[in-house]
Amino acid sequence: MSLDRIFDIAGSGMAAQSIRLNTTASNIANANSAASSEDEVYRAKKPIFSAVQLDVMQQMEMAINGQDDASRGVQVDGVVESEAPLDMRYEPHHPKANDDGYVMYPNVNIVEEMTDMMSASRSFQTNVDIMNAAKTMMQRVITLGQ
Repeated sequence: MSLDRIFDIAGSGMAAQSIRLNTTASNIANANSAASSEDEVYRAKKPIFSAVQLDVMQQMEMAINGQDDASRGVQVDGVVESEAPLDMRYEPHHPKANDDGYVMYPNVNIVEEMTDMMSASRSFQTNVDIMNAAKTMMQRVITLGQ
């Protein structure tokens, strides 16, 4: 693998983790938003990632050349809403209570969101470290020719 591809792969990882951090921040910000019906309540969002692969012809060509390099990074396939059950609380005096006295709250688990936030932050930092290491290696290769 050439060093210039490392920047593309690490960059795609950083972009994916940024989206993960944004969805986590959105989930935490809306964790206590109340609604009177299921249609109005906020639902937790989760990004879906997948590996970016070369097509079959490119993989075969690389295998012939002795390169085992099928992965090209990560991409975000989309952001989906969580299917976890909503939190329904009996609060008859709440302004958003429905006719039965229940208030709907999002299906956001703060502990899970904080864990996702820490994981995304560390993954982002790891990709930054990879880019810095590749940059240092490239700078050292340039100084070898002097």
